[in-house]
Amino acid sequence: MLARVQTVGLDGIQAVSVEVEVDFSPGLPTLGIVGLPEGAVREAKDRVRAALSNSGFHLPAKRIIINLAPAHLPKGGSSYDLPMALGLLVALGRLSAESLAGALFFGELSLDGRLRGVPGALPAALFARRNGFSCLVVPRENGNEAALTPDIRVFAPETLLELVGHLLGAAPMAPMPATDWRGWKEEATTEEPDLSEIKGQEYAKRALEIAASGGHNMLMTGPPGSGKTLLARALPGILPEMSLDEALEVTAIHSVAGRLSPARPFIAVRPFRSPHHTASKISLVGGGGHPHPGEVSLAHKGVLFLDEIPEFSRTVLEVLREPLESGEAHISRTSYSARFPADFQLLAACNPCPCGYLGHGNQRCRCSQVQISNYQSRLSGPLLDRIDLHVEVPPVPNELLVALPSGEGSTLVRERVVRARTMQYERNGMGICNAGLNGKALHAHAVLTPAARQVLLDAGKSLGFSARAHSRLVRVARTIADLAAAPEIDAASMSEAIQLRVGSGLWGRDR
Repeated sequence: MLARVQTVGLDGIQAVSVEVEVDFSPGLPTLGIVGLPEGAVREAKDRVRAALSNSGFHLPAKRIIINLAPAHLPKGGSSYDLPMALGLLVALGRLSAESLAGALFFGELSLDGRLRGVPGALPAALFARRNGFSCLVVPRENGNEAALTPDIRVFAPETLLELVGHLLGAAPMAPMPATDWRGWKEEATTEEPDLSEIKGQEYAKRALEIAASGGHNMLMTGPPGSGKTLLARALPGILPEMSLDEALEVTAIHSVAGRLSPARPFIAVRPFRSPHHTASKISLVGGGGHPHPGEVSLAHKGVLFLDEIPEFSRTVLEVLREPLESGEAHISRTSYSARFPADFQLLAACNPCPCGYLGHGNQRCRCSQVQISNYQSRLSGPLLDRIDLHVEVPPVPNELLVALPSGEGSTLVRERVVRARTMQYERNGMGICNAGLNGKALHAHAVLTPAARQVLLDAGKSLGFSARAHSRLVRVARTIADLAAAPEIDAASMSEAIQLRVGSGLWGRDR
């Protein structure tokens, strides 16, 4: 008897339809899996056979073929265990094909028949909803995650026997209640520092506000202990809250990466990722034998902070160039290609030289000119060209260090950021911030006054900005004008944008 069971595979963060076909035929007793299965899928035959046996179901001494269609799509992961087991039970006659109609099955089996959680339950639930399935069956561990999706019944059994009892009608299960994501969103807390806690660095705080308002990338240069890391960790606290659509997209990425908590599988706040400088290219941009998202995708709609950025391998840093431009991470291999969203803000920090004290007022730099040149050359011109703001973070004077903290808190700054973002969204009608404006949209919404145009022309002649840097300058100036609620970009806004682009002169000049 031929049996068919519906499940899904993962292509990036999108679920794609996979049909599991099971057929018994006379011949030597074997169990084979075809349809481009990868290692974890090929091993499923042993897990499935043991789970069925320990649940009281025994396979006949026949030739058994399991086909995963479509055959051209590589199949990876352990989520095919459950649909394979159910297909075998239908082929055995222990379940009817009608009991599986309209349902999608997704999950891993342990040897004793328990269901284990798997990555990708949220994309599977979204696929089931879009394609008219009446219900989705996932392991208990993935129940809350799948129940984030409205208008779909989610069943989350603990064991294969419990699911079989439900399908036979002997012990019907109740569907999972809708997950209270709103409550989780309200209860979500972060541990980022408040801007009012950071002493001094008013110029860097201003740059941080501009970066948050327009979604711009930023590089901070300064000696050790000047507050670069503290400023970076304060950035998420002044960014606008994520919308539900953004939160679900971010949650789907973390689901595919297997990083969600079973108890609270929802990302309610903007991600802040800070990989170590020993990170590899694959860990940063994604990939591997079975494609998985990297740090650039885990930072989607949030912040990717690279502390001590010159210490990263240059080949690792160069893979950032495409995601910074396109907002996606493209992974291409011989047997597959995948895309993961990677719309993040890059925030980087570095010292001016290897010892960190070049230009410091009280400490003497011990580096030779060759060491300084080699250190600064670790950041390529094309990568620096994609960073909008180059900000110097000088040492904090002792008078400020011993004084009580003063200055605006993150709440007030965030209100201005939200107002500026709202203006951008309403103006372009596309829901994108200034950093994402291109082509006609940039020319239409970033109108320069004659004085601002002359300032930009004079700066371009003396500093030699590239075409990309020119466009990014206009975007930053548009953000500064938005913070001032100005309809056009004036000379003051353009001058400030140029100063923020040039920075200390160490890293800021285009090469």
